[in-house]
Order: sequence, then C-alpha cells, then structure tokens
Amino acid sequence: MVAAVFGVIRAHNLFVVVMMGGIYSFLMATVMVALDAVDVAMTEAAVGAGMSTVLMLAVLGLVKTREAPLRHSPVIPLIVCLLTGGALIYGTIDLPPFGRADNPQNQHVAPYYLENAKKETGAPNVVTAVLASYRGYDTLGEVTVIFTGGIGVLVLLTAVRRRGEGDATMMRDTIILRVVVKLLLPVILLFALYVQFHGDYGPGGGFQAGVAAAAAIILYGMIFGVMAARAVVPQRVVHTLIPLGVLIFAGTGVAGLLLDANYLDYSPLGSSQKAGQHLGILIVEAGVFVTVASTMLAIFYAFGGRAEDALADDETDKPDDWRRE
Repeated sequence: MVAAVFGVIRAHNLFVVVMMGGIYSFLMATVMVALDAVDVAMTEAAVGAGMSTVLMLAVLGLVKTREAPLRHSPVIPLIVCLLTGGALIYGTIDLPPFGRADNPQNQHVAPYYLENAKKETGAPNVVTAVLASYRGYDTLGEVTVIFTGGIGVLVLLTAVRRRGEGDATMMRDTIILRVVVKLLLPVILLFALYVQFHGDYGPGGGFQAGVAAAAAIILYGMIFGVMAARAVVPQRVVHTLIPLGVLIFAGTGVAGLLLDANYLDYSPLGSSQKAGQHLGILIVEAGVFVTVASTMLAIFYAFGGRAEDALADDETDKPDDWRRE
C-alpha cells in the first residue's frame, strides 16, 4: 500500500494514477478481510477498487491523461501534508493499544450488540443489525449523502450535449468481450440479489448489493456503449429511483411513528419485536439498494455519456481516410 501511494505521487500519467488508486483500494480490502471486517472489505473492493476506478476512467475520457504542469512550488502543499499527518499521528498517542479486549469500545456497547443483536432483530449478522437497526439514524444519513452526491453530479452536468444514437466505443467491436460480458451479467446480478437478501445472515447488504447491481449495468455500458445501457435501464427511471430509496428508508421510520413507536423503531411492523425489527431491516436495506444502485448508474451515465460525445467529436474531426483505416 505504501508503494502504491508513492506510485500515485510520482506518476504524471493520470491513467496510471487511477490504476494505482484501484490497486491501493484492493489491498485495503485485503487488510479488512485480515481484520475480519468482511462487510467493510466487500464495500471497499466494490466501491474503491471497482466503481471509483470505472468512474475515474470515464472522467479521463473528458480530460487529458497527462498531469498539467505545476504553476506553483509544491513546497507549501508538502508542508501542509506533513503538518496534517503529524497532527494525526500525535492524536493516536493517547489511543488504547489496537485489538485489546479491555479497550473502551469493547467494554461499552459492543458486548451488548454481540449478545442481543440476533435476539432483538433476528439478524445473525451483527453488522447488518447495527447498521440498519441500532444505528439506523447514521445509515439514513449516509444514504442521504449518497443521494445528495448523485443530485450534485446531475446538476453540474445538466449541460450535457446529446448526440442521439451517435456513441463511439472501441471495445464494442471485440467479440470476446461482448460474449464474456453477456455470460457474466446474469451471474453478477444473481450475486447482487444474494448479497441483498442474505445480508442479514452473512456479509453484505443493500450498499454492497446496490454497487454490484450497478456494476453489472456499467460493465454492459462500457462494452456496448452508454446508449445501449440506457436502453436497458432508462436514465429517466434511474433519476426517479435515486430519491425513492431515501423515501423508502425514511418512510419506514415514519411508519414506526404512526404505529406509536420511536422513529426508525421497526418493532411495531411485525407480530413481535424480533419479527418487526427483521422486517424493518429488510425494507430499509431495499431502500439503500435502490439509492446506491441508481446513484452509481446516474453518475456513470453523466460522465460516460459526455466521454462518448467527446470521442465521437474526435472521430468526426478526423479526415475520412483516417476513419477508413
């Protein structure tokens, strides 16, 4: 990971920087697996190594791949980074030793979660129980942040110039990629559904499943073109689904209020507290899935569509003999 960081610092080709960033994220995912944080590892691998890399590559279709020359001395940014890093390291001095059982966080709420999560929520996966039930407010905030980010990207890119069906993609002419993608798509979507509905029993949940489902459509769009992906999942539908997931999550909390319970308390939704909590977790995870998947697709459509337009413009500006070659 340290070598990847120095590679990012030293590289001036932005494509190399994006690839090194993906490698760093993948290595971070392996660290999370070694720490038994499998849910976090799945998210890091899907978002950091996968989705972020794809979106960065889509952005590179709009800009130059070489880093712009510096207009100022790098000394001041270097000093700021060193001071910030020193402050963070200084802040860790008072932290308890890593991994000890008698650490404060292991003596407060963690034992309660481990002992009561399955009994109170019906979810054997404690991580899912914490994120969707005990810590529902925080998760709702995270989903709202994703929704806000997607809306922000769409607002910034409202001036996208559309060229109808004229999208240009080099990879779509490769028969091997076309066949392999068609074989992989059902498997990826099936895995996304498994992660979604098995998240309360094992690693996974709405966030990871949403990223996996969006990745399947994005992979299809990378090979067959953004216009083909929009034909499978229309952009208007994607824009509608972005706020729908947040409404599902927040609406589940309102349902608890209407049933004379606390906000985001799912107990009244079922015949018992355990049944209600389990049902509520499934519903809010579905909301997370909808918002995450649609936001990822909306961002890809925005950047990927502009990249294809730019590529089409480049090909149009070429002389006829170049296009024939």
